[in-house]
Amino acid sequence: MKIQMLDLSEQYQSMREEVIAKMDEVMSSSQFILGSNVKQLEADIAKYSNVDHGIGVGNGSDAIHIALQAAGVETGDEVITTAFTFFATGGAIARAGAVPVYVDIDPVTFNIDPSKIESVITKKTKAIIPVHLYGQMADMEAIREIADKHNLVIVEDAAQAIGAKQNGHSVGELGTAATYSFFPTKNLGAYGDGGMIVTNNEELAEKARVIRVHGSKPKYYHHVLGYNSRLDELQAAILNVKFPHLDKWSHARRERAAYYTDKLNEKLEEVLQTPVQKKGNYHVFHQYTLRVPKRDGLQQYLKEQGVSTMVYYPMPLHVQPVFKELGYQEGDLPETEKAAKEAISLPMYPELKQEDQDYVIEKIIEFYQSEGRTNEDTDNCRDTAATSESSTCFS
Repeated sequence: MKIQMLDLSEQYQSMREEVIAKMDEVMSSSQFILGSNVKQLEADIAKYSNVDHGIGVGNGSDAIHIALQAAGVETGDEVITTAFTFFATGGAIARAGAVPVYVDIDPVTFNIDPSKIESVITKKTKAIIPVHLYGQMADMEAIREIADKHNLVIVEDAAQAIGAKQNGHSVGELGTAATYSFFPTKNLGAYGDGGMIVTNNEELAEKARVIRVHGSKPKYYHHVLGYNSRLDELQAAILNVKFPHLDKWSHARRERAAYYTDKLNEKLEEVLQTPVQKKGNYHVFHQYTLRVPKRDGLQQYLKEQGVSTMVYYPMPLHVQPVFKELGYQEGDLPETEKAAKEAISLPMYPELKQEDQDYVIEKIIEFYQSEGRTNEDTDNCRDTAATSESSTCFS
């Protein structure tokens, strides 16, 4: 069998005629830049996020960068974030002229550990970027308490978490702003690049709108150094077709995640750690990510059996060569570095068939049985109260 990490073909075929008709409508209108489709999507995504403003931009990376600039982050400021994330998070901080300050993660959720934040706050600290990794929100209540105490901006990196909730609150409600990516692989993906900032802060929203059009207001008059970063009208039109299906797709992802978890825990509960949804969270499973022993061996074995997997992320940001001048060393963020060696993501998308999941599960079980790993010789790594000590069974 050949099982892909993501297959968008079935989803496209289910709405092909509607997508083509919508694209033809845009072509016929000759309205290609910041037109009615962008405005509709901005309004719909803002409402979905329970905030007042949506600002469509060129991609998710620009969304973070522009949100930081609009929030007043300047050259020399420090921004606290996680090193266990896609490069765009740290890259956006650096592009804004600020200094990324990396802290360790919660080993259970892979999200930023709020208990590590206050110790790195200085007079230069201006903002915190929690990343809602894999589709589960970070502990926003604790992060917001810290931000309020120290008068810090919160920009939520929600590239992987559109539709996620925490204690009834949507992404974007608990921060100063939140950013989405509409990269094709995302839960709500365009057929090219796209991104959005959502916020309740009217001043930030207006600044972001100006920044995305070269800092121009009115046209040809520039008081701010901005960028050319606008959500494309054609991509917005496609997203408007797809958006009404998002909740259904999130539900399907959650069903498939639950199936993986039930079946893997039946046989391998004491060998690997399946995803843990923290109490009060609604996880939308952009990725279904395990912590496993012998990760690289498992990945190679699954590849040989026709199963595609991904490692998000093999090299944390604090040890990336581009950030070497920040002075971090291997060992500075032990939970982050351990996760980078243990995390593996399985095929996950709404249309994933149960027989394909069964095949993936079968091959994972085969690998660990062939490795001679039994319940008797491994620790229980599925404990939801796991600590850094309990994850030593993955070494």
